[in-house]
Amino acid sequence: MAKSNLNWQVVLTMSVVTLVSLAVMVFGWYLYLVNYDWLFPNEPDTEAWWTTKDFAALGLLGTVGLATASLVGRQLARKVVRPLAVVATAARSIAEGDFSARAETAEKGFGEAELLIADFNAMASRLERAEAELRFSNSAIAHELRTPLTILKGRLQGLADGLFTPSDDLYGSLISHVDDLARLVEDLRTLGLVNAGQLDLQLETIDLSQEAGAVIAAIEPELLDAGIVVQRDLHFTRVEVDSARIRQAMLAILDNVRRYAPRSVVRVETRSTDSIGLVRFSDTGPGLPDGTHEKVFERFWRLEASRSRAGGGTGLGLSVVRGIARAHGGDALARSRPEGGTVIEIRLPLTAASRGDVSR
Repeated sequence: MAKSNLNWQVVLTMSVVTLVSLAVMVFGWYLYLVNYDWLFPNEPDTEAWWTTKDFAALGLLGTVGLATASLVGRQLARKVVRPLAVVATAARSIAEGDFSARAETAEKGFGEAELLIADFNAMASRLERAEAELRFSNSAIAHELRTPLTILKGRLQGLADGLFTPSDDLYGSLISHVDDLARLVEDLRTLGLVNAGQLDLQLETIDLSQEAGAVIAAIEPELLDAGIVVQRDLHFTRVEVDSARIRQAMLAILDNVRRYAPRSVVRVETRSTDSIGLVRFSDTGPGLPDGTHEKVFERFWRLEASRSRAGGGTGLGLSVVRGIARAHGGDALARSRPEGGTVIEIRLPLTAASRGDVSR
């Protein structure tokens, strides 16, 4: 048992209080008896065992012993109460909306108090980050919705006023903006379900190579239009996943390549190890700057050169990819290729029973 924990300190302090009180009374009584004649030189001899002075001296010694014990107990109480008061003050500040509040104490306390303060501060940091992310997400969602809604309103108002001539191209443009809105709403819905732990997965045993081949076939015409060549290295990989969600994740990655790595080569691989199934997408595009390989999975994050919505992206695609992977007990990772370009991997447990065993 660590000597800094509360249980040990309570036992130690109570023992010290008892010993101190006993020592004060015994030693004080001894001094009283030894110095009795000096204290009361004119006291007549008596055969009584206890006199009024004896009781008074005993009461005084008891009072001194209790006072000493009270001082020691007060020190213990301060050590127990002070960290609790610090945490309570910080919690009150957070409840009032100050998420930057932290519990801090200058003096070293017992082990449980230090753990309490450390855990509270860690929780407060997570709350502050969550609150900042919520503010940013609300602002970003408003920004993402504003552009297509403004365009839709302007075009529809123009049609109503007779400023635009109805045509297939105009209707196609309007439908494209509606599709962007629908995609944004669906991505937000998926991320909301993932964060709430409520993403419903319909698990089945599939071959990742077949699913990857089907996704490539579906989007390959658009990739070719963007000058992207697809190379396949698909090996049989049996995993237990929600096939629709995994296809959604793979489609999001390839669509991301189409938007931000045109005129490149993308290599799609599937393979398995003893514990995981792997889908890897390697492109020869411009790649990612150092320090941004985790940021690409943040909501609405884009490279500075790609911050506009001209390319049609919502900035949620890779966030959805990681959310789907983690909902399966896996993960999504990004890194740079030594030769230039980006590698994005989806790692999945082979079976639902092996969730949590995915090595990063």
